Amino acid sequence: MKLKVVFMGTPEFSVPTLKTLIENAEVIAVYSQPDKPVGRGLKMQASPVKQLALAHGIPVFTPEKISTPEETERLKSFAPDFSVVVAYGQILRPAVIDVPQYGTINIHSSLLPRWRGAAPIQWSILSGDAETGITTMMIAPKLDAGDILLQEKTPISAEDTAETVHDRLSEMGAKMILPTLMGLKAGTISRKVQDESQVVYAHKLTKEMENIDWTQSSRDIDLAVRALNPWPGTRIETESGLKIKIKKGRPVFHTPGKAANPGELISFGGELLIQCGSGVYQILELQEEGKRAIVGQDFLNGMQGRGLSLPLRLKGKA
Repeated sequence: MKLKVVFMGTPEFSVPTLKTLIENAEVIAVYSQPDKPVGRGLKMQASPVKQLALAHGIPVFTPEKISTPEETERLKSFAPDFSVVVAYGQILRPAVIDVPQYGTINIHSSLLPRWRGAAPIQWSILSGDAETGITTMMIAPKLDAGDILLQEKTPISAEDTAETVHDRLSEMGAKMILPTLMGLKAGTISRKVQDESQVVYAHKLTKEMENIDWTQSSRDIDLAVRALNPWPGTRIETESGLKIKIKKGRPVFHTPGKAANPGELISFGGELLIQCGSGVYQILELQEEGKRAIVGQDFLNGMQGRGLSLPLRLKGKA
């Protein structure tokens, strides 16, 4: 007999796990965040999870708050074996957590207890971690503090961005959900209490984080560009008024001591570079406000026709 599962999730990250459960378990209900207005026309759009569930004829519920007496009673009426939570977007209270026979399980995109919180993928890159991974865990009332069930690791490469790691972890979580559920039901998984002394929090990203401090080293700037891709991105503005998003780049070399002109756009060997507090950062791909993304060399080639010349100073830099 297939496991009876209630699924709770919202964004694209949650979709592979829901697909796996639809194919291998009985998904009796799906909870997702309410539809939101998107685009210029502010047309209401269902979440990726809701769209997938409806396409398979699964009942979908989108309460503003799931932890109300009414929603708790509805959840009890499904008599689930498990609730599976993947980036749902709401905090669950004990009354909701305790409903399923075998427990409420969460897929978290870090190697807990490192990077509890809202943006674990971005902070793992931003902090220069060599690896990250997926943790399946028991849900607890305290944020991401439940017992660890299974973990799988993946290295973070020098080319990885938040987007590439996001996609990889999304698929890893989907592969781990069935072994987690079956192991719990069979009693073959040992629950591991998290070491509170090792907890690190990944706070929410803000729009202000797109503004780079060019007095940092080129390595730290590279980490920021990759960690904040695609949102909020990394942005520069020149004193001449150019507003540019850095889409892709790399630290090309490091220099000892403090640089003379951090925050200055220069060219060397036909490459577009920015001087940093230590070292130099090469811009491989950029996007000016209101224009399509181009490679750094194309930007350099088009400067003369626009009356621009290097070096260009970044706004607000000494």
